[in-house]
Amino acid sequence: MQQVPRYAITSLPRGPSPDQDLRGARFLVMLSVSPEQRRGRVPELAVAFPHSLARHEASMKTTGNTLLITGGTSGIGRALAEAFHDRGNRVIVAGRRRALLDRMTAARPGMVGLCVDLDDPASLSSFASEVRARFPDLNALIANAGISRGENLAADDWDPADAKAIVQTNILGVLRIIAALLPVLKRQANATIMATSSNLAFVPRADFPTYCASKAFVHSWLQSLRHQLRKVPVEVLELAPPYVRTQLTGPQQAEDPRATPVEVYVAEVMQLLERADHPRGEVLVERDRARRWAERDGRYEETFAAMNPD
Repeated sequence: MQQVPRYAITSLPRGPSPDQDLRGARFLVMLSVSPEQRRGRVPELAVAFPHSLARHEASMKTTGNTLLITGGTSGIGRALAEAFHDRGNRVIVAGRRRALLDRMTAARPGMVGLCVDLDDPASLSSFASEVRARFPDLNALIANAGISRGENLAADDWDPADAKAIVQTNILGVLRIIAALLPVLKRQANATIMATSSNLAFVPRADFPTYCASKAFVHSWLQSLRHQLRKVPVEVLELAPPYVRTQLTGPQQAEDPRATPVEVYVAEVMQLLERADHPRGEVLVERDRARRWAERDGRYEETFAAMNPD
């Protein structure tokens, strides 16, 4: 009986690196046969990495979406809402404060503002029902909840109330909005969930312990969500901003020259989305990358020490 040759993937030119998107990459496949069969030469076959093995066939578009964003009345959320609106998307901004929503939407015809309190089950249920009724074609959700507070865990009067508030907003707020709107997104031909973590998810600032831990939770949880939705046409992206000029930690951050201007950061994010340049579902601007790979590159202790001097 003739032996059936066996194939094995033996190499990938120049990689893959952790940042490499394998769609369309070419592998070298070696055909394992007997010496008599190969007659001194090993057959080679170059094959393309099949698109069906990629996490999702379609990546997030930057035009033609019906997109809902939480935390969209200030900071990075507002800049993203405006950037998508400028590209002709139908943008719904969700938040607690009606006055802020009204001012924002008044300046941008076509943008919609919806009130919701993610800590209130009744408010969230009513909100989800309104979204399903008014926007059945919703195909993109940006979960952008986030608050930050410094904590001195060594103080005798340390009170975990701040930690509780951070967990409530940064973790449960993200989970609740995704749970409420995922059924709508799953009905679309292609949809996207993008949630905001932080560069501090990878190497923490010790004086913001719960904030950093909450963003590390979001990073891990999104990996699990991405895996569980791998057979569903819902792309899961993570936005991990560096230090950006917002009022996240107070007015001083918005004026700090060391921070990236929010408009510069969002412009780079939009470029990455337009190129579908987000391997593993992580939308990382250039300034994010060193901290993201500090542990892999053997620089974690050095990076942590530089961020947390004695």
